[in-house]
Amino acid sequence: MTTGSIPVTCLLDSRDKLGEGCFWDAATQNLWWLDIILPSAIHCLHVATGARRTWQFDEMVTAMARRRDGTILVGAHKGLNIFNPVTGAMTQWRAVDPDTPGNRGNDGACDAHGRFWFGTMMNNIGPAGEDLPITAATGKLFRIAADGTITVMETNVGVSNGPCWSPDNRTFYFSDSMAQIIWAYDFDLDSGTISNRRVLNDSKAHGYPDGATVDAEGCVWSARWEGSCVLRIDPRGRIDRVVPIPARRVTNVCFGGPKLDTLYVTSSRQHVPDVALREQPLQGGVFCFDPGVTGFEKHGFAG
Repeated sequence: MTTGSIPVTCLLDSRDKLGEGCFWDAATQNLWWLDIILPSAIHCLHVATGARRTWQFDEMVTAMARRRDGTILVGAHKGLNIFNPVTGAMTQWRAVDPDTPGNRGNDGACDAHGRFWFGTMMNNIGPAGEDLPITAATGKLFRIAADGTITVMETNVGVSNGPCWSPDNRTFYFSDSMAQIIWAYDFDLDSGTISNRRVLNDSKAHGYPDGATVDAEGCVWSARWEGSCVLRIDPRGRIDRVVPIPARRVTNVCFGGPKLDTLYVTSSRQHVPDVALREQPLQGGVFCFDPGVTGFEKHGFAG
């Protein structure tokens, strides 16, 4: 296991309360991410020029995926919305998990056939951004088809996070942050089904697994909430590398850049103690580093 030795840069001191949901759009060379805490925000940064746009919303937005027409599928507090970057309009599309009104949406990503995998959790954020207790594992994992059909794939989840797939699309990874477990499943791409759940990694030494992505060598890069780092975990579940990040709450990761050889990292500064903010003032920023391996552009939604 290797620790450190990779220079980490703060790409943007964005001071996000709860940065999340990052993805790279290769067609436009834009980095997209969001800030969950109300007023929620979607950010878009053209990395080469520094040109940045931000849109704010009165519903928490928690995950995103590109659509073929240039709009964005947005996972939100109550379900799925469609965001149009040209007009700035956010339109409700599908309710998700309406039978569990105490839940909210969290992380999500698309598989190679463009189905959106979207997780929920007991809502832990109050209207003023205050922390609410998570008292039960009421979260679920949903698979949303292009036509809007919603299928429950997993239940009894504490905090849904980090859906991603191996390069050969034979393994699906999914994290329960509350349980501090990254699960691996057998994945059938044609049918969109998962089976044979087992523990990939359940380390308690590096905080809680949050957002994740997979590199071209099949290793999982896991953002670590309260862990001040990103982990690289090999397909056997062994921690291969620890990359320290100057933020206590590291939330999500994605590959980007012209060669997909940069790892971008979001973070949170909400409720971080003042002494920690003084020690690491860039918390809530977007960071990046050269991981020494290439990755993949995240798949878009087929709908």
